[in-house]
Parts: sequence; structure tokens; C-alpha cells
Amino acid sequence: MAKTANINVKLEVGLKKEVDAIFKSLGISTAEAVRLFFRKVKDFKRLPFEDDVPNEETLQVMRDTDEGKNLTEWESLDSYFNYIEENVKAENHS
Repeated sequence: MAKTANINVKLEVGLKKEVDAIFKSLGISTAEAVRLFFRKVKDFKRLPFEDDVPNEETLQVMRDTDEGKNLTEWESLDSYFNYIEENVKAENHS
């Protein structure tokens, strides 16, 4: 049998209970899920799912939007689409 190592992870109690229940519904234990995660990271050499963490530019746009800064208003959806169409054409001809 291969040598094994232990991992201790601190999690919020509610999160652990919720995720344990999901694993149970999937028919796997938490330990099996962690092993599966580690195997996938090893295979892919990255996280085995899309990284949805926004970059700084996106975070700034989100903050500006929340604060009502740097917003553009359109009279209608049609006027917005016309603007987009004109700017895409202009960019493609540059």
C-alpha cells in the first residue's frame, strides 16, 4: 500500500455540513472528493474548473457600477445595439 498523508483544513461548520451532504448525495465521502480533486489538479496542472475570480479591472467596473460612476445610459435597446454595431464596424475597418 502507498504511503498516505493527512491534511487538516479549517472550514466554516455550515459550509462543511452542506458540502458533506452534497457528497453523500453523490455517493462519495468527503475524503474521496478531496482525493478526486487532488488527482484532477495533478492531471490538469491547474484547478479542474474555471476560475471565476474577477481581475482588478472587472472589480473596479463593479465598484463603479455600484456607486453609479462611469455609466452610459441609452434611450432604448435599439439605440444601444446601433451604437455597438457602428463601433464594431469602425473597429473592423481600423
